[in-house]
Formats: sequence, C-alpha cells, structure tokens
Amino acid sequence: MSGSRAVVIGSGFGGLAAAVRLRARGYGVTLLEALDQPGGRARVFRQDGFTWDAGPTVITAPYLLEELFALAGRDMADYVKLVPVDPFYRILYPDGSTFDYVGDEERLIAQIRAMSPRDVDGYRKLAAHAERIFDVGYTQLADQPFDRVSDMARVIPQMIRLGSHRSVYGMVSRYIHDERLRQALTFEPLLVGGNPFSTTSIYLLIHWLERKWGVHFAMGGTTSIVAGLVKLLGEMDVDVRMSSPVEEIEVSGGRAVAVRTADGERFAADVVVANADPSRVYGQMIGKAHRRRHTDRSLRRRRQSMSLFVAYFGSRKQFPELAHHTIVLGDRYKPLLDDIFTRRVLADDFSLYLHAPTRTDPSLAPEGKEGFYVLSPVPNTRAGIDWSREAQPYWERIRASLEKRLLPGLGESPVKPFFLTPHDFEHTLRSEDGAAFGLEPILTQSAYFRYHNRSEDVGGLYFVGAGTHPGGGVPGVLCSARVLDRVVPAPRRAA
Repeated sequence: MSGSRAVVIGSGFGGLAAAVRLRARGYGVTLLEALDQPGGRARVFRQDGFTWDAGPTVITAPYLLEELFALAGRDMADYVKLVPVDPFYRILYPDGSTFDYVGDEERLIAQIRAMSPRDVDGYRKLAAHAERIFDVGYTQLADQPFDRVSDMARVIPQMIRLGSHRSVYGMVSRYIHDERLRQALTFEPLLVGGNPFSTTSIYLLIHWLERKWGVHFAMGGTTSIVAGLVKLLGEMDVDVRMSSPVEEIEVSGGRAVAVRTADGERFAADVVVANADPSRVYGQMIGKAHRRRHTDRSLRRRRQSMSLFVAYFGSRKQFPELAHHTIVLGDRYKPLLDDIFTRRVLADDFSLYLHAPTRTDPSLAPEGKEGFYVLSPVPNTRAGIDWSREAQPYWERIRASLEKRLLPGLGESPVKPFFLTPHDFEHTLRSEDGAAFGLEPILTQSAYFRYHNRSEDVGGLYFVGAGTHPGGGVPGVLCSARVLDRVVPAPRRAA
C-alpha cells in the first residue's frame, strides 16, 4: 500500500484521467471540483426533458479513454457506449452548397473531385503530409514532457522538415487551390482555440487523427463519459468532492505540500495535479515569493485563445435531414478571424458550429423534439464586450441565420435558449481572459513554450488540461495526463 497522497484540482477530462492514472500507480487520491457537478467544460445541462453537453461533443482517439478503464482492470464498454458519426462534419457554404468531411477516402476524394478536380492530387499530397506530421507531433511527442530546452532541441530538425513554421492555412494552400476546400480543411484548429492563419501547421495532425480513428459520439452525450469515469474513480476508492474550489496551493521548502479550499479545508499532498488554467494557478493560487519563472509580468505576456458564445436551445419540431455536426460558414473567413483574434471586436457576421445530438441519440430530447447547441467563436474578455447586453441580440442574429439557412420554421417552435459567454468562461470556469481553450496554439506557445506539465517553480506541482502540453481538444487533454506517468515519481510505500 502507498503512503503517498495526491490531490487533483478540477474534474475536467484531464483531472479525471489524472486521478485514474495516479490511483492505478498506487497513490491515494482526492479530487476537488469547484462546481457542483463533475466535468468542467464537459459538464451537462438538463432542462424540461432536454440534455445538453456543455462543451466537448467530438470524441476522437477513443483508445485514450479505453486505456483509462483498462488501467483499473475494467472494460470501457461496461460504462460508456461510443458510436461512430458519419459524416464527421457537414460544411455548409454561404451559397448553399455542402461538403461532407468523411473518413472513407473514396467518398472524400469523390467530393473533392466534384468540387475542384485539380485539387484531387493536391489533397492526396496534403493528407500524406498530415500523416507525417501526425507520426511526429502526435505518435512521438504528444505524451512526452517538454520541460527542458534539450527536449525541444531534439525535435527542431523534424519540425523544420515538416514546415512547422507555416500556418495551417499556409500549409493547406500549398496543396489546395479551391478556397472552399481550403476552408473545409483548415477550420479544425478552431476546435482547439487556434486561428488557422496563425496556428502552427503541427495542428494538421488533427486531420489525420480523425482520418485514422474516426469521430465518435457517446450515447447519452459526452456527460456519459464523465459519469463513467466518476463511477470508475468511486470503484477505485478515489475521494471525489464537488463544490470544493481550491483557493491556495500551500508551498513549503519549494514544494507543494497541501491545498486549501474556499471554505478553509486543508488537504495535505505529496503531489498536486492542477487540471485548471495554469495562468490562474500561478497568478492566484501560488504566492509571488514561490514564483521565479512565472511572475505576474510573464503571465501577462501570454496570449490566450479566443472565447466562445454557445447557445443551448430546442425545437418542438424535428429536422431529420441535419447531420450530427454542421459547420456553417459565413461570407468572410480570414477577415472574420481577424476580428476575433486580432481586432477583438464582435462582428455582425459569424461562422457557426451546430451540434444536433438527437440525430444519433433521440433520448437527449423529449419525443418529437430536437435539442441543439450552436457555438460561435468570439473574442475573449480582453475585448471588453458587455455580454449582459450583447448575448440576447447576438443570439437573435444567430437564430435568424440558422432559420434561413438550416432550420426552417425554428422561430415558430422554439424552446427558450440559454447561453454560455466569455464572462462564464472567465468567472465560472476560472479561465484567464475568458479563453475557451487556454493559451492560443501558436508556435511560440507550443511544446516547450507552452506551460510545462511539471512546474519549474514549485516541486511536486503538475499540470494537465488544455493549457499545458500538448494542448486543447479531448485527445490532447487525455495525452497531458499520460505525461504524468513519465514525470510524477512512483509513490512511496506505507510504513
């Protein structure tokens, strides 16, 4: 039996995975969640018979979840049912044309040929390049720590050969001429908080990751994965506590020795793992005297990702022709992204992601009805937008657009919506600048330049989640917990 104690702060996917891994290695584990339910960004909303996943809806690389259950000698199929989604995404262009992004190469090539015959060969070359990036950026590096300069130095030659200095859009444009296809093949960085025009082309690995393992949905919603992991933790004797926000990480002799919650309760620890925004952890939970590298000044220099406006709503009628995931592109692409990431203004137009989970699981809405969420990338809170005034008008513009382009008759049979805004990301989810995905994934904030999984300032403090290496998205977050197996020492044996 182990005499070592670990405290995990936050029960998002990173925190849940970290708790499983630490307990499987023999640590006694306490998991502390600030909210009144587990999941963090992956929590759930229920109202009037509808179930809405609050955040992640796209599940890829399911083996990362399967191995968590296997670590405890369990079979994930006894806890969670994942089903493939086809198409992965349906992309709707302003002129009404569509492109179904699918995993089957023949079907994918046929659509590319129909849209732009001269880009068929270019796509094959692009896919081969994405696979090479995947083989390095994901297979070799995603679960490796990057907390030494030498870790970065050894991969620089490969990154140069792969063109990692180019943006995602810049790399795709080398192979693809048709602007519609360029948009279809570059929107994915937005799913991890990145602007395709500035995010390093390393993130083209997402394309191959989806091609390799597919896109899945959990029956019952993403919340069923959270519930399955919480059940597993209970069976592993992990102490999981809700409504326990951590306010301070206590440091003594240069090491984290305990955490204190808002109500004053103290939890002693040999290891502290934060599934929380590292900017907030360093800036608000650790005293300045214990921070040599992560000073207030250095924290302010970090570039946070954009934020999101998410509306959760239902309809008293059904739309069976919808795909499960739809990307609704607006008239502007780069200028809109400039408004969001650079100018930080709330534009009159938008591009949207519409999630229609009842396409796959009708139980998520009352019989004969549909539940949706629609997501719009927006500037983070550094923009100074007053969302208490802007949320309702912004929703009305989105609703009108959806009704015109995708959901005819929606306005005649709505179920009252509610919203998640950058203000909620900042104050409810404790995210710096209301960022939806932690640091923006530009080259100078990736790998060694991202927050390290092992703190340089405080011994015994570790990070998982979107803000640390390797980055956002469910696979990235789960891989960040994998890194713990390499950097957290084995627990000591009980006396």
